[in-house]
Amino acid sequence: MENVAPVPSNPVGFWRRLGASLLDGLIIGVPLALISYLITGDTEGNIVTNLISTLYSLLVPVFWYGYTVGKRIVGVRIARVDGERVGIGTMLLRVLVGMMLIYGITFGIAALVSLVMVCVRKDKRAIHDLVAGTYVTSDQP
Repeated sequence: MENVAPVPSNPVGFWRRLGASLLDGLIIGVPLALISYLITGDTEGNIVTNLISTLYSLLVPVFWYGYTVGKRIVGVRIARVDGERVGIGTMLLRVLVGMMLIYGITFGIAALVSLVMVCVRKDKRAIHDLVAGTYVTSDQP
């Protein structure tokens, strides 16, 4: 018998993913930046703000079934292709390796490639999803 990779169920495309990211930025990012500015007076690349934002992206989906606040509002979540729950290892691969490292090393070119992938692939998976074995779905946990 052949090993066949599971097919992601109800994958979500570009617009809903973008909406979730924008909502996360507005609801979490803007208040965090304002609080950070009030505490430090620094407007450029505050390390505390960046650390908290990264921890939010890593940890909230682990403890909230793949959701972030923005994803929950638009009704999408991060899921593993194998059906298991996302864990810290999965999220480290997705956020740190897939998004920060690969997109950073390529100066954002890989992010543009990912945008095209989400728009044209049937499973709507970006580079960071392929690295981590994840996809974004509208299915409930």
